[in-house]
Amino acid sequence: MPLLAAAVCPHPPLIVPELAGAAAPELAELRDACAAAVAALYAAGADTVVLVGAGERTTELALPRRGSFAPWGLPLTVGLATAGGDPVPPSGGVEPVPPPADDEPLPLSLLVGAWLVDRTAPPAPTAWRLVSVASDEPADRCAALGAGLRVDGPWALLVLGDGSACHGPKAPGYDDPRAGAYDEEVARALADADADALLGLDPELSAQLRVAGRPAWQVLAGAVRAAGGDWHGELRHHGVPYGVGYLVASWTRTDPTGPDGPDGTSAGDTGTAAGGVTR
Repeated sequence: MPLLAAAVCPHPPLIVPELAGAAAPELAELRDACAAAVAALYAAGADTVVLVGAGERTTELALPRRGSFAPWGLPLTVGLATAGGDPVPPSGGVEPVPPPADDEPLPLSLLVGAWLVDRTAPPAPTAWRLVSVASDEPADRCAALGAGLRVDGPWALLVLGDGSACHGPKAPGYDDPRAGAYDEEVARALADADADALLGLDPELSAQLRVAGRPAWQVLAGAVRAAGGDWHGELRHHGVPYGVGYLVASWTRTDPTGPDGPDGTSAGDTGTAAGGVTR
């Protein structure tokens, strides 16, 4: 079934206002842009939203799954409820990881993703899937993961990832003069829905520039390239607060196969897929 839309958002823990405290207003524009990007996924008519972000290993996490911001100083737990059915591995040879008995923490990328979809609640029942991508996964493997995603019904991607953490001497990765050009190229690719440009990002340079989003962006590119069709990109936000590149974008299909949408149903009919957000 068709991939309808994608949203790209960063995953800084300070995006949560309660965690940012007095600094919360500084990221208000970023939060609003992320909320708009997530809302656009629902408006596209997706029954399932697949969250993709960097983690320790490449795998799909079975639901239900919970995570906490406690390691960052906030006793807030968010998670995603079961979507019904068994999770499908992203591609051959990748097995899903069952829910841990001890509430093993979600990767930060997917933790923030769960908070974003909780904050911008879907207007209709929505199924969720969580895919973790190892930070050192090569580009061709990331592309294969995206191309290998199999989802029942119309679906969308929520892609979590930060740009370079090397913007200035106070940045987490200190200052690297290559950071600006790198993030500008990513911003252009996101604005133009240019999957080839994302697939061309160099993993070694990305690692040197402390770019957390590279693997997830390349999963997005692989999924869109496999889906085919015409795509429109919109860059909703690009900033470098705290020396880290934060980019927010929306990609949408511009070639529906019929007047009622790509799956033949009304654009407002999101089906009966189960799922939901839990605290």
